[in-house]
Parts: sequence; C-alpha cells; structure tokens
Amino acid sequence: MTDVDVVVVGAGFAGMYMLHKLRKLGFTAQAFEVGDGVGGTWYWNRYPGARCDVESMEYSYNFDEDLQQEWEWTERYATQPEIEAYANHVADRFDLRTDITFSTRVTSATFDDDTSTWRVTTDRGDDLTATFVVMATGCLSSANLPEIAGRESFEGPTHHTGRWPQEGVDFTGKRVAVIGTGSSAIQAIPIIAEQCHDLTVFQRTANYAVPARNAPLDADYISDIKSTYPEFREANKLMIAAFGSRIPAGTDKGVLEVSEEERLAVLEERWRHGGLGFLGGFVDAMLFPEANEKVAEFVRDKIRGVVNDPEVAELLAPQQVIGCKRLCVDTGYYETFNRENVQLVDINKAPIQRITPTGIQTVDRSYDVDMIVFATGFDAMTGALLSIDIKGRGGEALREAWAAGPRTYLGLGVVGFPNLFTISGPGSPSVLTNMIVSIQQHVDWIGDCLTYLRDNDVATIEPTQPAQDEWVEYVNAIASFTLFPSCNSWYLGANVPGKTRVFM
Repeated sequence: MTDVDVVVVGAGFAGMYMLHKLRKLGFTAQAFEVGDGVGGTWYWNRYPGARCDVESMEYSYNFDEDLQQEWEWTERYATQPEIEAYANHVADRFDLRTDITFSTRVTSATFDDDTSTWRVTTDRGDDLTATFVVMATGCLSSANLPEIAGRESFEGPTHHTGRWPQEGVDFTGKRVAVIGTGSSAIQAIPIIAEQCHDLTVFQRTANYAVPARNAPLDADYISDIKSTYPEFREANKLMIAAFGSRIPAGTDKGVLEVSEEERLAVLEERWRHGGLGFLGGFVDAMLFPEANEKVAEFVRDKIRGVVNDPEVAELLAPQQVIGCKRLCVDTGYYETFNRENVQLVDINKAPIQRITPTGIQTVDRSYDVDMIVFATGFDAMTGALLSIDIKGRGGEALREAWAAGPRTYLGLGVVGFPNLFTISGPGSPSVLTNMIVSIQQHVDWIGDCLTYLRDNDVATIEPTQPAQDEWVEYVNAIASFTLFPSCNSWYLGANVPGKTRVFM
C-alpha cells in the first residue's frame, strides 16, 4: 500500500490543474509547494512591472466553463497581482489547498525497484510513498544568481527579480543598480527609474523588445470572447504557439519575397498592434538569416527613433538574431534611457570585476549604489528538477542521466524513471508557447495515461530507449532548421556557467 496514488511537486498553474484532474479521476494525491501560496512563477516574480506577455483572455484555464465566465480580467496583459489573484481564486473555487502542503521543499524522490513505488521526502520531515510522481516544478522557477566576486560583501539590500519580497521594495531616494537586461529587467527598469534617485543599468547583451500596447480591456471585447470561448480556444490551439488567433493576419510569403513597401507595412501593422505576435508576420523570419536581419533592422530603427543619445541607442540596439533569445514585451523601456537619472553601462566593453561593500567595480570605474537588483534570469527548464535528488531504476540519479543535457520523451517522461512525469519538461514546446495551453495538454495526457494504467492493471510506465532517442533527435533536427540555436540564450542553458548547451 502507498500513502497516496500521486505526489505532485509544485502548486503553480501546472500543479493546481494536475491536482484538480487527479481528484476528478478518483486518484488520491498530495502536492508540495515551497512557497506559502499558490501561483508558482506568479507567486515569486512580483518585481515592479511584472506582467504576462500573453494576453489575459488567452492566458487562463479552459477546463471549466463556469470559471471562464465568472473571472474578469481588467487589462490586455495582466499584472502579477492580478494573475496571483486568479491563481488564488482557482485554488479557492476548487478547494485545492486541502491537498497542498505549503512552505515545504521536496528534497528527494527515490524509485523502489522491488515495490514499483516512489519514496518522497521533504525538508519538513515528510516521508511518504506514492505510485506516481508528477513534477510540476515550472520552467522558470530556479533563480540564477551570477557568480560575481564580492557579491556577499555588499552592505546594502540585494534582490533577485525572481525572488522578490512580498512586502515590496521602496526605491525612493536610492541609487539603484540593475544587473541584466532580459524580460524582467525590461519590465522593471521603467518603474524603478521613476521611483529612485538614480539608476545604473549594467547590460551584457541588448535584447529586442516590442511594445505591449497594454490597455484596459474593453467590455464589448470581453463579452465577444466569452460568448465564443469554445471557438476562440480551438482557434488558439491550432496556432503554432497556442495563442494569437486574433492577431492581424500576416502573409504566407517570406520576408524577401515581398517588396520593401509591403514588408514595412506588415511589420508596422504588427508593431502598432503590439505583443509577441510581431515575429509572425512572415513565414521565414526564424528560418533564414537574411530574412531575420530585415526584421531585426526594423526594430533597431524603432529604438534609434526613441532613444535621444545615438551612442546609447546603438548600445540598446541588439545585434543578434531577433527571436533567438526570448522576445520581450515592453512599456516605455527604451524611453526610460532618455531620463537624466538613468545611465547604461556596457559590461562587454567594461566588465564587472567585483561587487564591493558600497557598489560595483568595473574594469574602468566604480559605481556607488545603495541597492542592487539582479535581473539575471533562471536556471531554466532543468534547474528546479535537478535541485531535487531524483533516483530511478537501480538508483540512477537524474543528474547523472542528464549530465550531457536533458533527454526526455515528449518532455513528459525519462527512460529509467518509471511513473515519473514532467509537466512541460525539457523537449516539450513549453516556453515557446502559451504555457497554460501546453500545461493543460500535458496534464490531460497524464490523466488519461494514469486512468489507462489503473483500468488495465498496469504497474509502471516509462519511455523506451529508442523512443526517447528518436524524440531527442527529432527535436534537435527541427531546432537546427531554425535560428533558435544561433545565439547564447537560456533556451540552450547558456546563461548558467558550466551547464551543457542543448536546445531544451
């Protein structure tokens, strides 16, 4: 006998829906969550300006029609507080907290070959057995702090955007340094700049950002979506990234197959519309360098048209392929560098040597600051999974199995780790899509799978080696046709020193 049928690790959107699904299917389940509330990514990432880059009406569950109809989003792109409120509403509505143990970190999960069960332990002393373990640990949940000499010596407060204090941070009158210019920095910097005395931004690689065009949601638009939710959801499921069916239609031609006038018209229309659909105007922007460069230069020209100082504008104009790193959605980011209290430091030209008790020392000067914000991203896709001591058949550790990079079947299962499932794991569409749609598809598949095993009295399931090998080869082959692997991004783990680089 086991303590429960299923242990679920994590209580973000994946863990909550998995728990709800298991209950409906008649399985007993226990979830563990390291935070003291639900929401996962949207519990931890509460930095200033944090908001979703998928539109609110699409970034939501569709498994319950009453839930869809009763919840009211207020903005085109929901803020962190609104998304966290939605997560809490879902937890309350379906009474999920009764099967979630909060403020508890799962430390190990070990498969017993003799009993075909998992033993799971936590840092709070829990020790229980389960037939199945579902890892709902998230793709962007393991904060990445840079190894900079003297980091611990700084005498002022430091904060990571992915572990922001619940009580917030007061920047009034402060000299603030932000290290990093990825998505969280692009959202936070405009707000920090408005509140602080002065802001110094340390940039290694400029990132592309397109305008969000965020606005309050129109009541008629909400009513229209809600009256056709089934059709709206189905249309989005057929989109490559599982969202954007209402974005202005692009062209079925390539960037270089149209006249310059038509190319600029398509790009301008999408720029005015705003959002991540910008890259979808042409069929080949992520396939061919020459096509991509035309789109990239369009964005660089937009940056040059906003930033007053030509030297700063060029520093902010990325030179890599547009889209090989995650495209960012911004509100007033580039305009912020026209403020007198904001300066940009190129750490390619003047690398950071160390953090001192009073600030940051680069190779050519010292910057005295009162506070440091690390907007340095995550150990993406694998960080949270490998932080747990997971051992499969014969005591093989997942860390050893993935020493040369993560290998899965469909991003759902791993050879040698029976009855272990990874929701939106490495090798699945995950962060290249509307995550909630991908999460629901994985959870529904796991639910169907467990029901089949139970109904057919099958004790264990795991991928076969040929199936896993073929899937990994397929993912690599498809990625190699695109420009995604062309730059050092967290898609490949390149932001974490020593991490094996593989398109995840």
